[in-house]
Amino acid sequence: MPRPLAPEPLSTGLSGTAGEYFVAAELSRRGFIASITLRNARGIDILVARPNTSGFLGIQVKTNQHSRHSWPLHEKVEPTSRPDIFFVFVNLHGSGEPSYHVVPSSIVAEYCRSHHAAWLAVPGKNGRPHRDNPVREFRDVEGQYLSAWHLLESASGA
Repeated sequence: MPRPLAPEPLSTGLSGTAGEYFVAAELSRRGFIASITLRNARGIDILVARPNTSGFLGIQVKTNQHSRHSWPLHEKVEPTSRPDIFFVFVNLHGSGEPSYHVVPSSIVAEYCRSHHAAWLAVPGKNGRPHRDNPVREFRDVEGQYLSAWHLLESASGA
């Protein structure tokens, strides 16, 4: 019997949309009210609340299609340090079950600031200084924030 072919990689837009819907479904499964913003709220992909509470949380979703625990970001994340904003980084693992890294925005902002500064401070190829650019990256190689949904529960007053 022939082996099934690996699925074609999704476009960036489709993988991002898939990540948002996976996160919204997981939040709903955990008892949250989750509403995808359909690009209407700058920097927030999903608005989240607990039933019978008045507060909202904002979720920014970043998705990759592989299993590496790193996601490219833009320098705009550096000033995003609010207790009501979280990032959920999604690994789609090709066609497997997705995994989620739930990270407060303050952690993402500080990580990006400090790692970018460290990268700039170290010489690049042939000893030349790195050129500053807007590219940032968040990594959770140790899996510290893997399935850390409890951080949202704490922040939502659950």
